[in-house]
Amino acid sequence: MLERMFKLQENKTNVKTEVLAGLTTFMTMAYILAVNPNILATTGMDKSALVIATALAAFVGTMLMALLANYPFALAPGMGLNAYFAFTVVGLHGYSWQLALAAVFAEGLIFIILSVTNVREAIFNAIPMTLKSAVSVGIGLFIAFIGFQNAKIVVNNDSTLVSLNAFKGGPETVGAVLAIVGIIITAILLVKGVKGGILYGIILTWVLGIVCQLTGIYVPNPEIGMYSLIPTQFFSHDLSSFGKIFGQVANVKAWGAIKVLDFIVVMFAFLFVDIFDTIGTLIGCATKADMLDKDGKLPRIKGALLADAIATVAGSVFGTSTTTTYVESASGVSAGGRTGLASVMTGFLFLVAIFFAPLFITIPSFATAPALIIVGFYMMGAVVNIPFSDMAEAIPAFLCIIIMPIAYSISEGISIGVISYTLIHLFTGKGKNKKVSILMYILSILFILKYIFLKY
Repeated sequence: MLERMFKLQENKTNVKTEVLAGLTTFMTMAYILAVNPNILATTGMDKSALVIATALAAFVGTMLMALLANYPFALAPGMGLNAYFAFTVVGLHGYSWQLALAAVFAEGLIFIILSVTNVREAIFNAIPMTLKSAVSVGIGLFIAFIGFQNAKIVVNNDSTLVSLNAFKGGPETVGAVLAIVGIIITAILLVKGVKGGILYGIILTWVLGIVCQLTGIYVPNPEIGMYSLIPTQFFSHDLSSFGKIFGQVANVKAWGAIKVLDFIVVMFAFLFVDIFDTIGTLIGCATKADMLDKDGKLPRIKGALLADAIATVAGSVFGTSTTTTYVESASGVSAGGRTGLASVMTGFLFLVAIFFAPLFITIPSFATAPALIIVGFYMMGAVVNIPFSDMAEAIPAFLCIIIMPIAYSISEGISIGVISYTLIHLFTGKGKNKKVSILMYILSILFILKYIFLKY
């Protein structure tokens, strides 16, 4: 049955590998069960309800990816998009969180139409192979940067924006040191050829953290986001809080005053970021898994895009911000995941997490950080596909790569990459040999207009 459904032999994989890959992806994504509720709760939404909504959105989206596309990619409420939802749409502009959910719902419906009509697929195929390779590398740097931040190895600095942790003691320092140890442990396991080395690296780093807490080396301090590493509760069956946010997307009375133009701008801001974050993630993960064909196209991409779109609609009904394909899926791909069976495993674990949320939330960010950093290293390999001898190709690729971690956005990296690629080829006459499609010109114009008019 599994062979028939997921074509394991055709994809040169097996059940054990896929299950392990799905577990690895889940472990690197489990932080969203804690982070997303913490962010969205600033809008006044119930935090315990948000844990359930986050897990359900991830479950539905990831299962859809498995069934509609047979890819090992997982979905969950997107980082960055949740911050935009909470701090910009609700916090800065004063919209109710119910209306913000309505904007996400509307964006998802448009997404479905674009996916069914092949518009998103056309956008994916229009991006040149050089930029697709650059996207993969850029995402790798982005993931690694997130890992360094989550582990507090890299910290905020008012003078230089970021700097290395000063290692002056305290829970953050201990966490950073444990993350560094975790990187070394994971690297050793991978060099030794240990199957599932990334997953084992996460678990071992977490165990080391627990030992440090028991011996008094690590002292939890919730004020700085460093929590206890030892689960105090393993199971929770009270789901009654979910009713506080479920279906509130349709609570018209709570929407408040609506400025139609502003609502459309907000909706399209969600739409734009989601489109290109998803496309970028699919490119990066598919490149890593060697899933792109000789023309740089991703087979069954329509199913993948449709899964993403439907998940966004479902997520808004559950009560969470835009659900999107996760870059952390690359960790499962690196662990050998090649089919939707890995996604089924990841989705199932998110469903289980509803009842075991206290346990999963305890996994510290410094334990998952080594996985993200190592995956970043893996994804750097695509840089060899960039023809650095051809500056018309290489410079846009470089800009695409460097912008992603600097701007903290996959979509911004793609925007700058597409604009620079098109303009350089246009003004040097290299665009005449059909390296630049009509759609690339259209995308470039839209991106430029976005920077001029989109203020959100």
